[in-house]
Amino acid sequence: MIHAKLGDDYFLQQIVATFTGTVHSVFKHALNIRSDGKDEIFTLATKAMDRAPNTLVIDLDTLDHLGIQQHDRVSVRHNELLIEEKLKIAIPKASRWQCQLPIYPANCTRLKMNMIRVKQFIDLHGKGGGIKRNDSPVSEFEAETSRLLQQRTTLLYEEILNQRLDRFQAYAADLVGLGPGLTPSGDDFLVGLFAIIHLQNSPCSMYKPLCESVIKVIQPLTNEISFTTLKKAAYGQVRESICSFIHAILYGTEVESIEALRKVLAIGSSSGTDIALGLISGLEANIKLGG
Repeated sequence: MIHAKLGDDYFLQQIVATFTGTVHSVFKHALNIRSDGKDEIFTLATKAMDRAPNTLVIDLDTLDHLGIQQHDRVSVRHNELLIEEKLKIAIPKASRWQCQLPIYPANCTRLKMNMIRVKQFIDLHGKGGGIKRNDSPVSEFEAETSRLLQQRTTLLYEEILNQRLDRFQAYAADLVGLGPGLTPSGDDFLVGLFAIIHLQNSPCSMYKPLCESVIKVIQPLTNEISFTTLKKAAYGQVRESICSFIHAILYGTEVESIEALRKVLAIGSSSGTDIALGLISGLEANIKLGG
C-alpha cells in the first residue's frame, strides 16, 4: 500500500467519482494514465516531482521497479487507486493543491530589474536546441527547426504587442508540435506565455479567450501528454515551479528569482528553457503594453 502525499484538486475530484482508465506511459518519476470517457491524461508522480495540474504525488522515489506496463487497467475502489494488482494507492490523507497564479503588479520596477539578471542566466545556462538557438546545430534539421521557432515566436510576440487579435490563434497553432522533446519546444513556449496572459491584471489578459480557442484546433498537432499540459495552461493552470518563478520575478529579489528559475530550467531536457522563454516573452509584452 502506497500513500498519496498530495494531489491536484481536479484529479482528486475525479478519483472520488468513478474513475477508470489505462496506463498511457511509464517513466522513472512519472506514470501517465489516460482516463476513460473524458480521454484526459492524468499523472502519478514520485516525491522528486513538483505539484502540477492533473497530478497525484505519491510516496515513492521511483516507479521503474513496479512492472507496470502500457494498457494496464486503472480503477478506484474504496478510496484507493488501483493499477491492476501491481500498485495500490491510498487517497484519504492526500493534501489538496490548485495552481494559484500571482497578481501582476501595478509597479513593475522590481520585475524590470529581475528580468535583466534572469535573461542573462538563461543565456548562460539554458538548454539550446529548442527555442534557445544552438550556436553549433548538430544537423540541418535542427538549424531549420530553430529558425522556424525563432520566426514563429517573434510573429506571435509582435501580434500581442500590436494588439491584433485576428492572427493570435493561427500564430500560436503554428508553434504546436514544433521542436524536439516529449513536449515539443513550441508547446512549452506556449505554456509559459499562456501562464503570463492569465495573471490577474495582466496587460495581455485580453488574449485569455484566444488561449482557450487555440486548444480547440491543436489536438491533432501534438501528442496527448503535451496537449493536456497546453490545455491546462490555456486556463491558467501550470505546475508549482512555474508559479513560484513568476511570483519571484514579480515580487522577489534577484537571488530569489534565479533560485526559482533553476527549478524551471530543470524541467525535462530543453522543456524548462522553452517554458522560461515563453514566460519572459509574456512578461516583456506586459511591460511594453503596460507602459
